[in-house]
Amino acid sequence: MTKTRAQAYSGSATSTTVHVPITFRRRGGRKQVVTPDGAPVGAPRPPSVDSTLVKALARAFRWQRMLESEEYGSVAELAAMERINASFVARVLRMTLLAPDIVEAVLEGQPRTELITVHHLLTRFSLAWAQQRREFRLIT
Repeated sequence: MTKTRAQAYSGSATSTTVHVPITFRRRGGRKQVVTPDGAPVGAPRPPSVDSTLVKALARAFRWQRMLESEEYGSVAELAAMERINASFVARVLRMTLLAPDIVEAVLEGQPRTELITVHHLLTRFSLAWAQQRREFRLIT
């Protein structure tokens, strides 16, 4: 006859009580374990990719490829075929001048890319890659 766990520890065995100071909180409809110092416990959050920014970058590089392959002869012709303003096409095309490591960071959803927004990229940013890294605080 095999002993069950309860039988194995009953009798003269002493018991040990372990106190773990944790709190359960509801955040966003989910239960979350919080440690005594207030730090949440659990798996790290997956990278948060800005889908609007990724779509804008994809559009910029697609348009650049169309212009380079001479599918369209000018930005104005491309804008007419896309049925959008030529000025907007030109501003989106500037995104192709971002440093490659910045584009990669945006596509991977690295946490330090929250300063890079579509609005910021459609207005003005430096064309020098070193200055871009400083501007977006992506210097490693």
